[in-house]
Amino acid sequence: MTMRKVKIYGSGKYLPGRPVTDAEMDERLGVARGWTRKTTDVAVRYFADGETASGMGAKAAYAALDDAGLRFSDMDCLVCASGTREQALPCTAVYIQQAMGQERSGVPAFDIDATCLSFLNALDVMSCMIAAGRYRRVLIVSTEIASLGLDWRHKESAALFGDGAAAVVLGPAGEGERSAVVGASLRTYADGATFSEIRAGGSRRHPRGPLPAEPDDYLFRMDGPAIFKMAARLLPDFADDLLRATGSRMSDFKAVVPHQGSAMAVRLLRKKLGIAESQLVYITPDHGNTIAASIPMGLHEAIRAGRIVRGDRVLLIGTAAGLTLGGLVLDY
Repeated sequence: MTMRKVKIYGSGKYLPGRPVTDAEMDERLGVARGWTRKTTDVAVRYFADGETASGMGAKAAYAALDDAGLRFSDMDCLVCASGTREQALPCTAVYIQQAMGQERSGVPAFDIDATCLSFLNALDVMSCMIAAGRYRRVLIVSTEIASLGLDWRHKESAALFGDGAAAVVLGPAGEGERSAVVGASLRTYADGATFSEIRAGGSRRHPRGPLPAEPDDYLFRMDGPAIFKMAARLLPDFADDLLRATGSRMSDFKAVVPHQGSAMAVRLLRKKLGIAESQLVYITPDHGNTIAASIPMGLHEAIRAGRIVRGDRVLLIGTAAGLTLGGLVLDY
């Protein structure tokens, strides 16, 4: 793998204004009190209440710029790395630029979508672009409104999700700095494509056919047990290959930031990969599953809490619809 000498200049996070407790979820789902917390380990998550994904993304983006001590005019590119979209066309990055009040800036804006691993994939791709000299500083934003697409009849998955946004400013590392993307890997196994999906919204299921979309086709569907079984089989070899290629051992990581898919998914990662409790960045209880925003949110929280300092080696890892496995080794 080719190391890229880039660093995260700053990070930011935004949660919408309406916290939803596990007790509220119990009532909405029609389950016994305590069921949501016991099943998902989520005590509170946040739902957007009249806010847009682009508006949330803009707030996270400005928080990251403030943290980096930079302005939007210092950015060469804006990337939205999300698993949900504000609308089918144009891409959400365009609306984030607009929500930031930068609609006449001319800064290129586009989306990178690998569902729950969109941020990891964007960090990988854009670090290559920076290393190649195509861009100097890039603003990567993950912003998700999961709540609108939940199927409340599927209680186990509906109880997991939350809304929110996170962002980072990525740029070249200075001479003598240790910061780098050491290496990354993404593997997709399309035999798991139906395990996590929203069927409508594209050309396959459309009001004009060939398969007319039904109302339920616009809702999120997930076969959690099938994903768990497939990931359990594939993750150990995937992680071993990534660590070998980057010259890393699990003990080298100051922090491991997983996609917060579910408490069960995080437990699977810990068990299968031998992650110590002191390494794990676990934000599920007070965020829920925020799709692609979960990894940058976890990274932001670890930096803010001082769990990660400059020079520390960090592992970002998780699964996504596809079924896709992803991992990235970062020297912060």
